[in-house]
Amino acid sequence: MTSNESLQTLQTGKRLVSLDVFRGATIAAMILVNNPGTWGNIYPPLRHAAWHGWTITDLVFPFFLFIVGVSVVLAFTKAMAKGAQDADLVKKTFVRSAIIFGLGLMMAGYPYFTLDPSFGIHKNLAEIRIMGVLQRIAICYLVASVMFIYLKPRAIVYSIAGILVAYWAMMMLIPVPGHGAGMIDESHSNLAAYIDQLIFADVHLYRNGPYDPEGLFSTLPAIGTALLGVMTGVILMSDRDPIEKTARFLLWGFALATIGYVWDWFFPINKPIWTSSYAIFTAGLGMQIFGICYWLIDVKGYQRFTRPFVVYGVNALTVFFMSGIIARSMNLIQIPTADGVMSLQRVIFTGVFLPLASEINASLMYAIVWIVLWYFILSYMYKKKIFVKV
Repeated sequence: MTSNESLQTLQTGKRLVSLDVFRGATIAAMILVNNPGTWGNIYPPLRHAAWHGWTITDLVFPFFLFIVGVSVVLAFTKAMAKGAQDADLVKKTFVRSAIIFGLGLMMAGYPYFTLDPSFGIHKNLAEIRIMGVLQRIAICYLVASVMFIYLKPRAIVYSIAGILVAYWAMMMLIPVPGHGAGMIDESHSNLAAYIDQLIFADVHLYRNGPYDPEGLFSTLPAIGTALLGVMTGVILMSDRDPIEKTARFLLWGFALATIGYVWDWFFPINKPIWTSSYAIFTAGLGMQIFGICYWLIDVKGYQRFTRPFVVYGVNALTVFFMSGIIARSMNLIQIPTADGVMSLQRVIFTGVFLPLASEINASLMYAIVWIVLWYFILSYMYKKKIFVKV
């Protein structure tokens, strides 16, 4: 594929298969780690790091935000090529961000009302968690989109550096009442937790505090992750040869991951407070993986086994939302058994999966079957060209 053919393919609206594959694999991994048979027995790589450090699971969310940034460039470049005005794009961006944020609140507030013993507002709604995965995606998408529309690439690079360095300085230098400055080794003593408590109060944070892993203040460096995706998209949409693009993805990705690894010595890699080292390290890994996908799938044309990931990728937000709602519903439905009352999810796990394997393998098996069942649903939607967009 020549550089002109590559660029024309992207600008004429044809989907970039490698991006759909990367997105699909990421959302499938997100659903996998969110739906074990039992939270009490999970393989270590499928758990988040307790605090500092990272596991494979800790790569999933930043990869998705990175993909959001890449997608912003593709979508808006195509729209601008068709004559879309900046003001119209910004308006649509605000609307889409509000919808995604609202879907996040819908997930947090579900099931909204109680039926037993009496009808009333459910605690999830009365003490609704304000921030969350979709809420963070909405904010990062909004900021990344507006910055791409109005800023030149060099200004975006400076903004990324400014955001990540400023977050590092604030987290390490601004004292937290009762704890002091730079106290990032505990969940309750750091600046991000303190600011989220001031803005939302504990009842509106993850599990009633003392911090929120998708909190408002820690969304600042997460925006940096999305903007690094934007810069990847800028390279992708350039008129460079595909070989040069791939080389840039791999080299810049390696450089970013190395910077993040070194920064970890001074500002530890940490997902719950989304440290600057974590933001740049995971974006660097994401850029390298995307570069490999782009080269193999879109440049060399190896697309034979991509369908499962594509069907997940084209309806990513839909499957994340619906999977979360249905999984929670299965935990809410209580069924009388010989051992007492258990949730529908627990009945299925203990009755179907636990007899087949050890608890940890049965837990993994349950999550894999969950992924496969959703694949059949998404595959049907893909075949019928049902793509739910917000």
